[in-house]
Amino acid sequence: MSETPRLPQRLLHDDGKFNLYYLNEIYKTLAYKASIKFSIELKEELSITAGIWGGQYLIADKEGKARTNIVRLYCLVNLPQNTLLDKKENFEDLMIFYHQSVTNAFSNYGLNFNDPRWGESIPYTNKKRPTTVLQMWEKNNKLKFFRAFYVWNNKPWVDSVIYDTIRNIKVVKELVNIDKRPVKRPTEEYKFLLQDILIIFYTLFDALTTDFHEHADPIMKDLLQKFLAGLKDPEVIEEEYLNIYSNGIVYGLEEALEGPYKKAGLDIKNIENWPVEKINWVPQELKGNVGRSLTDRFSNFKNNLENNSS
Repeated sequence: MSETPRLPQRLLHDDGKFNLYYLNEIYKTLAYKASIKFSIELKEELSITAGIWGGQYLIADKEGKARTNIVRLYCLVNLPQNTLLDKKENFEDLMIFYHQSVTNAFSNYGLNFNDPRWGESIPYTNKKRPTTVLQMWEKNNKLKFFRAFYVWNNKPWVDSVIYDTIRNIKVVKELVNIDKRPVKRPTEEYKFLLQDILIIFYTLFDALTTDFHEHADPIMKDLLQKFLAGLKDPEVIEEEYLNIYSNGIVYGLEEALEGPYKKAGLDIKNIENWPVEKINWVPQELKGNVGRSLTDRFSNFKNNLENNSS
């Protein structure tokens, strides 16, 4: 029987760095509380799952401590289909509960979120049941914002992370499509792109082909080291963008997903038109390599934290 999730006693290390294992536990706990509350109120058994989104945990230390400063918090929340949450008024209640719960939970760690907004649909998600967003801002400027993505099919967190890489690849491909000329963008936009490329690369690491690893590993390791050292120079950032563009990195990432999904008759380039029951669906092949790697990573964080506290 799985443990009942609880809010951790701490979130930040003494130097102010986030612990990504504890952050994930917060998201799991809020989803568990939402499941209980709405199951009782709607008199229908509801299961909601959630977890961290973003790639900081992929490069964290052995206890899950972030290696760089985090300025934005992202969360994936997976909602069940064909329940009373489909009714607009119930979904609105869920959003109210969520923004109040997030505000209350993070206040325990010195973070104060306000000005909640929700309902915006995310591009490259299912046309019939698009992913939507709840966003709040940290009023003391300790962070820029908190953002939760609400995805309409309740699956384990690791499945939703893998599934979301399809959407994220489509987003970054807008700027690194080799069939089009390189796109001139503000430095901050290039930097977001490079971060997303790193997230996708290290998320899918165990599913990438040997040939692609030989080609991409030196490029991505060099980019990661520049981020860890503090990537701020606009000229260097644009050079890194052009390097990712000219080396066709996005196509190797796409290849890792395309084959496994194609075997199931699903085209990752047309994810918006998939049947709604295939939202958050992941082939066993990807569960076996990528999913296991993500699960093991958080299990190791937990074990190392427990061992070092005893």
